[in-house]
Amino acid sequence: MRAMRAEGFRGYGDLKLADIPKPHVADGRVLVRITAAGVTPLDHTILSGGYPRAKAPLVLGSEGAGVVEDANGSDFSLGARVMFTGPYGVSEDGAYSEYLAVRKDNLCLIPANIDDVSAAGLPVAYLTAHMTLGLAGFQAGQTVLAPAIGGSVGNAVTQLARALGARHAISTTTSHAKAEQARTLGFDEVIDLSSDNLGEGVYRTTQGYGSDIVIDAIGGDILSDALGTLAMGGSLTTLGYAAGRKSTIDVTDLIWKRASIKSFSLFAQPPEMWRSAWKAIYAVLESGAVKPIVARTFPLEDAAEALRHQIEGRPFGRTVLKM
Repeated sequence: MRAMRAEGFRGYGDLKLADIPKPHVADGRVLVRITAAGVTPLDHTILSGGYPRAKAPLVLGSEGAGVVEDANGSDFSLGARVMFTGPYGVSEDGAYSEYLAVRKDNLCLIPANIDDVSAAGLPVAYLTAHMTLGLAGFQAGQTVLAPAIGGSVGNAVTQLARALGARHAISTTTSHAKAEQARTLGFDEVIDLSSDNLGEGVYRTTQGYGSDIVIDAIGGDILSDALGTLAMGGSLTTLGYAAGRKSTIDVTDLIWKRASIKSFSLFAQPPEMWRSAWKAIYAVLESGAVKPIVARTFPLEDAAEALRHQIEGRPFGRTVLKM
């Protein structure tokens, strides 16, 4: 079968098209014929040598969508459309391939109203959004800030919080063009950081209240600025570092507001949390309350260019490979 495989971890040039054996299913695995694969910042981290435990050669791709070809005794029927994420493309071969043996616990059916391309780019973002909101104690009527409306997690948290009854679901962008695009798509609480200050924007939007919950997948200075928007008793969850791994914070933003800061790692969460999140995500997708956004698709053999587009082009929405 065809696969885009990292032969080393020195950058885009190490991602090569290869002909490798079709995987066999083992206990607890389901064979999926991949129809589309999400392109994520994690793929770039692996390919650029940012995860020293990864071993080459390695097929990249931590999320995707496809059709069940061998159910291997699981509850999934042959031909069922499924989406998935897991340790694929990190500690074992991933979704940049025509077939993948996926752990059954990592699979979720795709609602009939969601196409495979859209489904391929949503598992990591929406699972993260649901779990982080839950761990932060989200309740309807609260204010949520999730920076980067054009990014996967920022957009997913914004959409999901809004669907679940947030009073305000606020996001940001550093591009005036993206701010206009966001408004066109119905996101009317987006702060344009090219002309506005994050704190001022949040307090203006919330009439001086601030943020009950911040879900930050950006890091860097955005984290410290977002921390300053917390309302009394609020919390910030950090889970990414696209804008930098280091940040300087004002500890009084925590102390005086009795606020908290915590971290999150998707693949460290227990199986029961995954099952609950998959169920909730299926429901909001099926209802149409959230709509995943795909910016561009590429064929499998152009995976390196697709990854470059996602990282350097910073599109509004997901980049997806089509098999």
